[in-house]
Amino acid sequence: MTAFYESQLVILVAASVVFFVVEKYFLRKTSSQGSSAERNAPPSVVSGLSRRYIFVYTIIMGADWLQGPYIYSVYREQHGLPERLVALLFVLGFLTAGVAAPFVGIWADKYGRKRTCMLFCLTYSATCTLIQFHVLPLLFAGRLLGGFSTAILLSVPESWLVVSANSLSLSSRDLSTILGRAALASSVTATVAGVVSNKLVERTALFSSTFIASGALLLLGLVSIGMIWSENRGAVTSESTEVLDWKRVSEAWGIVRADKRLLVLGLTQTIFEGSLYLFVFLWVPFLQGSKPSTGTRTHALPLGYIFSCFMISMTLGSIIYTSIISLSRLDSSASFNDAGPSASLSDSVAPESEVHHPTTDNHNDNRSSATSARRSRSNSSHSAHDRTITLHAKLSSAVCAASALALLVSVVDVREHERFWAFCIFEACAGIYYPVQGMLRGRLISDEHRATMSSLFRVPLNIFVTVSLLTGVSSARRFVLSACAGLLLCSAVVTATVLVRSTRGVPLASLRAS
Repeated sequence: MTAFYESQLVILVAASVVFFVVEKYFLRKTSSQGSSAERNAPPSVVSGLSRRYIFVYTIIMGADWLQGPYIYSVYREQHGLPERLVALLFVLGFLTAGVAAPFVGIWADKYGRKRTCMLFCLTYSATCTLIQFHVLPLLFAGRLLGGFSTAILLSVPESWLVVSANSLSLSSRDLSTILGRAALASSVTATVAGVVSNKLVERTALFSSTFIASGALLLLGLVSIGMIWSENRGAVTSESTEVLDWKRVSEAWGIVRADKRLLVLGLTQTIFEGSLYLFVFLWVPFLQGSKPSTGTRTHALPLGYIFSCFMISMTLGSIIYTSIISLSRLDSSASFNDAGPSASLSDSVAPESEVHHPTTDNHNDNRSSATSARRSRSNSSHSAHDRTITLHAKLSSAVCAASALALLVSVVDVREHERFWAFCIFEACAGIYYPVQGMLRGRLISDEHRATMSSLFRVPLNIFVTVSLLTGVSSARRFVLSACAGLLLCSAVVTATVLVRSTRGVPLASLRAS
């Protein structure tokens, strides 16, 4: 049994390496042929921000991934808790994350995103400590802190990146590149974390040993954030010292309600990430309850190796995303080159009917030409942004549809290996989803309310997960995954009919002003 999953891991790693080499070729070619309209910052500025963000992001996500394969097993097998109580602990974590989300967003915008991320490292370290004890009050306290920490992890670091990128005048191309690299680094880290966690459990015979290693990484993350990140905040529109600034929440909600694009973003986030979190709870018992594809299962599943396979599948998805972006840039560059510099120049020159006096001061003509040229470059920049947003909206719809099909296959086919591969496809979709969703949020949400609105989207997400878990997933696993598949298909249709159409031809300025 272990040999099968080891071989699948090797196959997935090999496929990722091949795709990575191909993607790097396209990326280098795009960099040499890219449109100057999209180059708003020197490469050194982009790489500097990329290194600072990805270094920290890899550490804190690695700490989270180390826990992933065994959190269910710690509660269920090491502490011997009944599955109903395990579900309740998961519910408590998601419910806490949902309640804390508006607080987290406001604190991050108001008091600083760097400071909030440092707080995350401290609270998540406390979570890793509390889970070591077989004492119910401490386990419940750990889930409370874990939910609060998760609310920070899933919104604030991305907000820090996007605001930092905007302050440096990075283009959509630069931001999508950094997000793609971050997703790739996170999934590679998760793959390594799965193998490391498996080895830790084998050596210590304790599922909770992975949480000790996670705590050590979080302390490293705390120091790293303090040393290499700069602080950024949202616009402070109120001097209120209340813990929860309801005026700020009301402003953010008003913006969301007034723009159907943001409502679709929130719907997609709720359904996809909600399905992913339910999958985190369900994949272990779902695979354990499946029928062996060959022979008879003689020992426990190697959860660490299976988790690594899922994470390398996510890596593959991230590489596929960056490859698609590279190909789209090649198309854009080809279109730009086909038009030629003369075409761009003709657009920037005033019509002949407007040039009446060749003997007037040449300074006025030069200034008029410069104004027209700036307007032409601005229109080209808006067009590039429009294409980027439309492409990501299409990818979002496609990812939701593919995820739905993968979950349906896992429900219909009860064989272990087939379910495993369906889950791998679902994880690959997640690898594409995160940079796509991050890019759409980065382009459609204003900086001053970024963390608040990103956290606001998490409220329905956590309600969705909480209600699903409270329905008793232990006795209705197939129904829960089937329902998730149906909702994902709905999200794919809504995204295609609303978000894709509404972003075509809409200048970025109007998107931001919505």
